[in-house]
Amino acid sequence: MLDTLRKILLSPIIIGGEEFPFTLSALLFRVLLPLLLCFVLYRIILKLLLRLLRSSKIKHEIQTKIHMWVRRILRLLYAVLFISLAGRLLGAEIFYYVGLFFSFLSQPFFESGSTRISIVTLILIIPVFYVASWVARVTRGFVNRSVLEKIAIDEAKKFSISNLIRYGVMVIVVLIGLSLIGLNLSSLAVIFGVLGIGVGFGLQSMVSNFFAGIVIILTRPIKEGDRVLVANFEGTVDRIRLLSTVINTLTNESIIVPNSQIIGDKVYNYSYEDRRIIIVNIVQISYASDLEKALEVLVQIGRDNPFGIKNMKPYARVWSFADSGIELRLFTWVHEVIDKYEGLSWANLQIWRRFREQGIEIPFPQLDLHIKG
Repeated sequence: MLDTLRKILLSPIIIGGEEFPFTLSALLFRVLLPLLLCFVLYRIILKLLLRLLRSSKIKHEIQTKIHMWVRRILRLLYAVLFISLAGRLLGAEIFYYVGLFFSFLSQPFFESGSTRISIVTLILIIPVFYVASWVARVTRGFVNRSVLEKIAIDEAKKFSISNLIRYGVMVIVVLIGLSLIGLNLSSLAVIFGVLGIGVGFGLQSMVSNFFAGIVIILTRPIKEGDRVLVANFEGTVDRIRLLSTVINTLTNESIIVPNSQIIGDKVYNYSYEDRRIIIVNIVQISYASDLEKALEVLVQIGRDNPFGIKNMKPYARVWSFADSGIELRLFTWVHEVIDKYEGLSWANLQIWRRFREQGIEIPFPQLDLHIKG
């Protein structure tokens, strides 16, 4: 048993007929074990640094940046350590194995005409899309600052134009980048034609979301900054992307809604054309209270509301005669839809205070029970 184990540990490693110039024991003790120990040390350093930063009086933003840069430096050192240990293990033959590795990555697994797709090609696609996204973002920012801000058009049209420019530039840069890395566009048409079969079976939702995103950008039923109610979630539109829209809810949660749902379902846009909104405070008073005085108090509360519009007069109405009291409603205009709940809360608190001061009773549900003997 020991002889077999010793033979396994001390014999050169052979994979696929290729004999490597090191043994399993050398791989374990000269590379894997040092890397494991350094990884444990890396985690300990980060935890100690995080604890030290939290106990300090440094601003949270600066703490985050310090932690991020220390983590990047440690990862770079870890990569350098890995390369140096691998170099020591392989010795002078490291360049041979590096070349063998890249030869494997460059081996095409798909060929169509002059197009040869290998693992290297797929890896190069990542920076192509990254560069395309960066160029599109920079171009949109330049157009916004230099052109759109100087043109007298509304914000919704600016949003649509800037997004169309962004995605148009992104498509152009992606096509140029793909041709530079050796992907022939005519061959890509064949590939996408084959992928179309997969679209028909499994990617219908992605395609519908994509075209719904284009419809949203062109028709502008919602735009970034709008207060909306979608699928029982109320919040502010944070970002509109080609496949989905990000909505930041009132509880600071990010809800990702597929664009097809926005186009196909009912959407309440509280700021579609006008960011002003009417808030409605509902209250009951007892039948024994002074109804006229209650209406006057409500109107005065509407006038005093700090979120209200001064030149838009509030009004109060007798809404219904309920079982326990008379239902009144106060209608107040507010400047911004985002102030809706603040305005409602302020008015409710004032209703409670001023009704108590004026002796106006807010009833609770009650029933009169008559017993016949």
